[in-house]
Amino acid sequence: MNAASMAAQPKPLVWGLTLIATLGGLLFGYDTAVISGAVSSIDVYFIDPLGLSETARSTLSGFTISSALFGCIIGGAAAGWLSDRYGRKPALLLAAVMFLISAIGSAVPELGLGVIGSMGPDALVPFIIYRIIGGVGVGLASMASPLYIAEIAPKESRGQLVSLNQIAIVTGMVGVYFVNWMIAGQGDEEWLHAIGWRWMFASEALPCLLFALLLLKAPDTPRWLVMQRRDKEALTILNRLGEARPEATLGEIKESLIVRNEPLFAYGIAVVVVGILLSVFQQFVGINAVLYYAPVIFQNMGASTDTALLQTVIVGIANVAFTLVATFKVDHWGRKPLMFWGATVMAVSMFSLGTLFATHQMGLWALIAMLAYIAGFAFSWGPVVWILLSEIFPNAIKGRAMAIAVAAQWIANLAVSWSFKVLDENSVLNALFSHGFAYWVYGSMSVLAALFVWRWVPETKGRSLEAIQGLWGRKLLTGDTRIELAAAEPPVGK
Repeated sequence: MNAASMAAQPKPLVWGLTLIATLGGLLFGYDTAVISGAVSSIDVYFIDPLGLSETARSTLSGFTISSALFGCIIGGAAAGWLSDRYGRKPALLLAAVMFLISAIGSAVPELGLGVIGSMGPDALVPFIIYRIIGGVGVGLASMASPLYIAEIAPKESRGQLVSLNQIAIVTGMVGVYFVNWMIAGQGDEEWLHAIGWRWMFASEALPCLLFALLLLKAPDTPRWLVMQRRDKEALTILNRLGEARPEATLGEIKESLIVRNEPLFAYGIAVVVVGILLSVFQQFVGINAVLYYAPVIFQNMGASTDTALLQTVIVGIANVAFTLVATFKVDHWGRKPLMFWGATVMAVSMFSLGTLFATHQMGLWALIAMLAYIAGFAFSWGPVVWILLSEIFPNAIKGRAMAIAVAAQWIANLAVSWSFKVLDENSVLNALFSHGFAYWVYGSMSVLAALFVWRWVPETKGRSLEAIQGLWGRKLLTGDTRIELAAAEPPVGK
């Protein structure tokens, strides 16, 4: 290894802080996926005793399963303001507290209201409230974790380090899939519906506590310190992070923040729209319908409850494995190629899965189509969208623009997650498509996502955060002088 490549390697402190921040991603994945093992139990305990019609039951069940996403929208929308006003670290600490409250409250929603296990549907409202609180934590972490990592990482390895957050997300998912499967194996189905589902939610408390304790020792990012005019502290952190030219980097950050109070569209509308559409397409390809309802999907394929949970673990493992591909290749192959080919793989997989359902050809090929879809998402739209969102917005509008994009992502997630159960349990659609209709919708969205990336998304590989804003053709104010930022390629959309 030559001297240049050694200098480009992240220092131990960078790795340590990155791993701490990725615990926010792990809890993001854990909290959003824990519900997958409890879907049938929630229906039995909260929904079925109400005796609702088919549409009303599916709607209420879908709302309950996806209720955390309302909190995600709130947390995602507030994350930018909280991160700018109080710091990236306090935003992550608040997320840890929200996760902990949700873990305990979701496990025992009757706490303080009645005898645990005796309230049934009367405990549905507090259960939903606790899930929304957890969603606030997810929304905060979904923005603050990659933002924190991007702002401490050297540009040569920023893509790799930010993608570790996605590995943490999918690791949290596969971890809770495994935990759910293990818990379900401790008793029969009656025990699962009465007690087992509570242990699934409670299991999140331990990583929440670990995350909070480690954050107490972490510093905030140099860019946020500069925003607060704490330049000496920022320079100290840059030196500790092993920045090759800390004074020059500090100067670049200060220059980029001179216009930090400019309007949201100061760099044009394109950058904001691209960020929003990246977020929306990441959800419209159907990933969270698959991740939240994987056991239900496998049961639709004919699997038993225990087998469905085990197959869900396999899906989670594939998610982790192919996310590693993006981690090690995103800074070599670039963002755009991974995104385009990932969307193409997802489109083929979803169209195939929908056709297999419609023609009643369940079995090995359906499982292969599901795993291919997960692989396509995991090496592309899963990690790379978060990398791009942490990169494409100029520092002057980063907090506000990223908050809008993340909020849009959670709104799209809510729409997909809520609607899946309505579509999947609709007797008319099932008579025509046999549970396959939703997958054709997701395949069509994947085609549109590929076209969007090909036409509108810029390549950011190897560029500093301060240089990327030049891709949008923006003139930057520096004192009383306007200077044109050097752009390595024409402005996006032109």
